[in-house]
Amino acid sequence: MVINPTYLAQRTRSSTSWSDAKTRVTKSYRDWLRASPEIQQMYSLNMPVSQIRTKIRQEFERHRYVSQIKTVDVLLFNSHQEFQETLNFWKQLTHVLKYFRAEEDPKARLPKNFIQGFIEGRN
Repeated sequence: MVINPTYLAQRTRSSTSWSDAKTRVTKSYRDWLRASPEIQQMYSLNMPVSQIRTKIRQEFERHRYVSQIKTVDVLLFNSHQEFQETLNFWKQLTHVLKYFRAEEDPKARLPKNFIQGFIEGRN
């Protein structure tokens, strides 16, 4: 995928209002959803596209209540960077699968508190 310079300039400019930020977040979210089948095919993932889209939704929902526009801009920049790296096939399979590790491996989740982690033998 070739990056259009005007597209990049438009995507990396900072938001001036909440409506602008919301529009940019929605555009980023839709880009990720549209690319889900291509991501599944490129990385030969053994999961349905719906599961990939669900994970994308969870990642966007994690930052739903961010209240500062500058923070939203940084998150959008990081999202666009991840998007480009994923679609340019600059990531390895393990980098993509790390997002799905918590669902597959119950031990991959962080312990609820220090004592529980200590008892489980986690450092």
